[in-house]
Amino acid sequence: MKFYIEGQKTLKGELYISGAKNSALAIMPATILLEKPVILKNIPDVEDIRTMSELLKILGVKVKKINKNTLEIDPRDINKYQAPYELVSKMRASIYVLGPLLVRFKKAIVYMPGGCSFGPRPIDFHIEGLKKLGANIKIEHGNIVAIVDEFKSAHIQLPFKSVGATIHLIMTSALLKDKKITISNCALEPEVVDLAHFLNKAGAKIYGVGYDEVIIEGVNKLEIDEYEIIPDRIEAGTYLVAGSFKNNKILLRNVIVEHLEPVIDKLLSIGVKLKIYKNEILVEGIEKPRSIEIQTQPFPGFPTDMQAQFMTLLSIADGVSIIKENIYPNRFAHAYELMRMSADIKIVENVAIVKGVNELTSAIVNATDLRASASLVLAGLIANGNTIIENIEHIDRGYEDIEIKFNKLGAKIERII
Repeated sequence: MKFYIEGQKTLKGELYISGAKNSALAIMPATILLEKPVILKNIPDVEDIRTMSELLKILGVKVKKINKNTLEIDPRDINKYQAPYELVSKMRASIYVLGPLLVRFKKAIVYMPGGCSFGPRPIDFHIEGLKKLGANIKIEHGNIVAIVDEFKSAHIQLPFKSVGATIHLIMTSALLKDKKITISNCALEPEVVDLAHFLNKAGAKIYGVGYDEVIIEGVNKLEIDEYEIIPDRIEAGTYLVAGSFKNNKILLRNVIVEHLEPVIDKLLSIGVKLKIYKNEILVEGIEKPRSIEIQTQPFPGFPTDMQAQFMTLLSIADGVSIIKENIYPNRFAHAYELMRMSADIKIVENVAIVKGVNELTSAIVNATDLRASASLVLAGLIANGNTIIENIEHIDRGYEDIEIKFNKLGAKIERII
């Protein structure tokens, strides 16, 4: 599939931000631990959610779509402990079923996960953490094969603030009755906090979430009637960048301002006009952004998932900007596509040197991963001419109705199948 984008259209209006994909992808596999059905609200209608739903169904979990953004998940009839290649290979978050399956069945087989293609993201922290909880794990024919005789209390020190490992180990530990698990150097991302809030509302005893050290006292039962997913800070950040371009004015509704502070700080330093309300942000575009320096860091630092979108914004800034990618050093595939659109970018190892140009020009470009796709859509919206973005399947993984939302604001984006 492709997007055909007419450039240089003024964007004005308001948008409602969807639920957080990365939060939903953590909470959905955590439902494996529940004793009764749960209704999850504010679930984004994106491809990754459909993939996770299918994976849960294959395991025997009942997943019913109540409406576009509400799911009922019933784990009571789960009867399989093996997650197959066909689904796990599509999405990195599939690894999250490993721990809950191990808790339910004392054994689990999960194919090595896939996902975006911007360099290796090893799962060593996941595996080492599960081993400390008592699991025996080996890799066979591309599968992670895990068994456990008895879980045990543990102190797990993460070598890096890994969002995935923190989420995985918290959910796995929640139902380990009479065990005490301490996880140090935890990721602080809002999606981690949302998972813990979900589990605590279900009866878990998780303390210190949102801080470097989390303590979990295992319980023997988890149940919850319903839960609403937090808004997606990366989707909100993407539309904040869209509103930052000349003549644009966008009101974003359903946001949690605190989750967006690293993005807001950079936009203000660029010169973008923002009006911040309780759960809304009004962004007004400016003639020419100022050049800045960005370094991606774990939360509450600047998010790696916003690096590509800011590269598009800085490609037309006044002066030279520096972007240092500290999380995924190879995450610069979008830079080479932006260069096709007349951007002046030089990549040196994990640093992008972005020299602002007067305008971007249209081209045929290729979407290589989820956030790179978003950066190219932004580029197409401001480019002189009509841009074609190929392989937009990536963007469907994480942005709900992106062309519909932009077209509502005055863009002209056509999906070509």
